[in-house]
Amino acid sequence: MGPAAPWCPSLARVPDPAPHPREDPPGSPRGPVCDLVLPCRDEGPALRALLPRVPAAFAVVVVDNGSRDDTAAVARELGAQVVTESVPGYGSAVHAGLVAATHDFVAFMDGDGSFDPEELLPMLAEVSEGRADFAVGRRRPVSRRVWPWHARAGNALIVAWLRRRIQMDAHDIAPMRLARRQALLDLGVEDRRFGYPVELLQKVTLAGWRVSERDVTYHPRAEGTRSKVSGSVKGTVRTARDFWRVLHR
Repeated sequence: MGPAAPWCPSLARVPDPAPHPREDPPGSPRGPVCDLVLPCRDEGPALRALLPRVPAAFAVVVVDNGSRDDTAAVARELGAQVVTESVPGYGSAVHAGLVAATHDFVAFMDGDGSFDPEELLPMLAEVSEGRADFAVGRRRPVSRRVWPWHARAGNALIVAWLRRRIQMDAHDIAPMRLARRQALLDLGVEDRRFGYPVELLQKVTLAGWRVSERDVTYHPRAEGTRSKVSGSVKGTVRTARDFWRVLHR
């Protein structure tokens, strides 16, 4: 959503030869203070590399939304809490994770390996230290191939509509986001499909929340996984339909 983020070659990274625990930056919390909800369907290969890299400040909640692979087994093996949500849909998985969360703060991120969980730390600081009510990420792809044209175009149209219609501050649909758990529950987001983030942004904006937006690096998905949204034109069209249904309620 919003003007498509430019390709940033300087953000490209060379993958590590093997996943390994990451040392948190100095001053980071030594134990979990925030839940990190990862809505997943068939993300086993991605989780094996992603979960060891999650900073200690986050307690991971993997929501298994109909996986046919070893998503749940990998998550448990690596110490994550696993929640099973049988009702299909991105919003269903996100809401199940929000309900299962136990900390005052909760973050959300795709579990496909396309985002760096360490980039959640400054977002957590923004909210926990009272500078913002809602922290969101704006995708900066490491290459043009990471974000297909049809997904970028749909994102741009929805963001432009929201910014013009309700003066939304954000430039993306909050693929990474963080807020206080109870505040999110009180918003009462109802969509249980791909329209969930659009409804969330609408309600956050209309409620007058202070929004902090920062760039986040957007990497290719983990090998062996496939996007349910941008992996095909059909998936993008289905998602766009969910978006527009929310906008025209």
